[in-house]
Amino acid sequence: MKGNLLIFVCFLGGIAVGRAGIAPDWLLESSLPKLLLTVLVGGVGLGIGAGDDLHRMIRSLRLRMFALPLFTVAGTLLFSLAGVLLLPGRSLTECLAVGSGFGYYSLSSVLIADLGSASLGQAAAVELATIALLANIVREMLSLFGTPLFARWGGMAPISAAGINSMDVCLPLIARHAGTDYVPQAILHGIALEVSVPLLIGLFC
Repeated sequence: MKGNLLIFVCFLGGIAVGRAGIAPDWLLESSLPKLLLTVLVGGVGLGIGAGDDLHRMIRSLRLRMFALPLFTVAGTLLFSLAGVLLLPGRSLTECLAVGSGFGYYSLSSVLIADLGSASLGQAAAVELATIALLANIVREMLSLFGTPLFARWGGMAPISAAGINSMDVCLPLIARHAGTDYVPQAILHGIALEVSVPLLIGLFC
């Protein structure tokens, strides 16, 4: 709980510093978050590689592990149907397109803005892309702060909740709270969802 609170305080602190305009220019470089994330995920890899369980983890990969991303897709799209009730004027396919980002806010927003412009018009497509951006950011934030809680319901729960972020942003937290045994599943889950994003958004748009 203390770790989550610290993450949340740092997040709010970043917003405050950004709004105040007092951050140095090097902190605002767009490449910095990717660099930090790369170092973080690299640290997880080092920890796994230095352990004694690497060979056992590799041998644990099974075809049935693809069931989790399938259930994640099905569950996400099922609850995305509620968007029809919560977002007046939005069609079923538009809500499903928003849900098909699975936390991949950068790619999904661009795809929706691009592919949706043909059927919705440019202004409506940009608006839908903005909704998708916010929805996927919220999913990532809930996953980051909720992983310790989700892990109490089993190691699969935080992986599914994280969506695509199970293989990068949320991977260190999943490894810490669910256990390193779930790392191969988390990575496979994220890769499978990443492949599905352009396919599903293309279908629904």
